[in-house]
Amino acid sequence: MRLLVTSASGANGNGYGALLAFDHAGTPLGAFTDDARITDPRGLAVDSDTGLLFLNSGADRILALDPHGKIVRDTGPIKGLNPGGGIFGPDRRYYVGLRSARTIIAFGRELDGVGEHILPPGIIPFPRGFAFGRGGRLFLASGIGPNGEGDDTIVAIAPGGHILSPRFVRDSELSPLDLAISPNGNIIVSSERPFGAADATTTIREYDPNDGHLVRVLSPNGHAEFRRPRGLRFAPDGHLYCVAQDEVVSFDFESGSCLGAIVRFDRLNGQALSFF
Repeated sequence: MRLLVTSASGANGNGYGALLAFDHAGTPLGAFTDDARITDPRGLAVDSDTGLLFLNSGADRILALDPHGKIVRDTGPIKGLNPGGGIFGPDRRYYVGLRSARTIIAFGRELDGVGEHILPPGIIPFPRGFAFGRGGRLFLASGIGPNGEGDDTIVAIAPGGHILSPRFVRDSELSPLDLAISPNGNIIVSSERPFGAADATTTIREYDPNDGHLVRVLSPNGHAEFRRPRGLRFAPDGHLYCVAQDEVVSFDFESGSCLGAIVRFDRLNGQALSFF
């Protein structure tokens, strides 16, 4: 099983603008694919039913790749899509955060339709990751965008799109960059506060999905630099992984201890990661 990381390019980080592969020891294997349709890649998610890897391309399209790196499904360019992160929902559709429209769209796994907006445009100032919790509730991180707009919280949304709480989490130290649901059902968020600051405090913060209270804070504690933490993913071994600038950092989620950087790679500028 390989670790795949999307590396931003240009204004999003001056990285490689590619989908990079690493082995289980963190050794770089090069680009997973060199298909020109992958430009400034963002979110990643594996469809466990088909065994395909879904990728959000900065070229305003969604792609699905097989285990050999061949693109087998493609929405084609969708004007103004500007996709961010992506996950599979309870209905097995592929859900994508839209950075310009500031909402979420869902695609069928065949990627043969235009997609369905499941929330109104502009529902939050800037989306920074989302995930479905137990019972189908959607938790959407509302962070700070490149222009400085944002409100640094998490919005709780009921199945069907009704907002249950516009400020589900009230944590003065939170500035979210990605959001995931842990195996125990808690909300996990990578945070950089103040966003974009050279001396920002970077953490992973865990919240109770019932009332939004802070459960604990995971910190690198000197075992990794952990700058600009972005995408979160749980590995098959139960450890939590977070991609950051120049590295991928691992945490023992049960104990909360940082295990250090399993990948160190100059100019990585990672946005999302997946095990494939």
